[in-house]
Amino acid sequence: MTNKHQSEVHRLEENLQLLKLTCIKEQYRPAADKAARQNWDHLGYLARLVQAEADARHDRSIQRRIRMARFPGIKTMENFDWTWPTKINRPAIQNLFRLGFMKDKANIIILGGVGLGKSHIATALGYSACLEKYSVLFATTIDVINTLSAAQAAHKLKTELKKYVSPELLILDELGYLPIDKQGADLLFQVISQRYEQKSTILTTNRAFKKWPEVFNNDSTLTSAMLDRLLHHAETVLIEGKSYRMKDQVQEQ
Repeated sequence: MTNKHQSEVHRLEENLQLLKLTCIKEQYRPAADKAARQNWDHLGYLARLVQAEADARHDRSIQRRIRMARFPGIKTMENFDWTWPTKINRPAIQNLFRLGFMKDKANIIILGGVGLGKSHIATALGYSACLEKYSVLFATTIDVINTLSAAQAAHKLKTELKKYVSPELLILDELGYLPIDKQGADLLFQVISQRYEQKSTILTTNRAFKKWPEVFNNDSTLTSAMLDRLLHHAETVLIEGKSYRMKDQVQEQ
């Protein structure tokens, strides 16, 4: 290799680094060798390099969205036990994975007892949304309230609210497992209200709607306003049965 050639290669790699074309930088030499062996023309060689860079960027984008979603674990429906619940509308749930509700800015309420796969379904839907390039955030309802309460005390509520209002899909897990005081209910209402008809929300709960006032400090007015915004343009998924986590004990009886 001549000094001039070395200089050109060095400048090429510097420019690829500057432009952050890392995949092309890694593959242009082996691709050039393959192009020579298989008689690719210049456009064919360039097209393959650009495609490889585009694919790599797509993969990095998906992985970044999954990290930012903060799922407690990756879930899909491939290992979901459809036979365990005594009542579950499998076709309706599978239809949700077409993500039409995201385009409609609609909500999903997954209602059922403990251990029936509500969080599993919600997480799997969130993961599917990430794969389709939607921004997603997963959080338990209590964690959202605690975070917002701390932010309000520190006079940073507007900034923290944005964290929960901005994602195209917000998953609020486990509403109803712990009681929520008036301050917490007001903060959660702000999240729901600001997302209303703007972004999609998936909420999992173990409480029937008529019992929601008990969760929200017996504030029937606020509960009614919360349900009004959540259930308008929403689909409710009802799951019935015994906890899957108690499956072994139940089957032994």
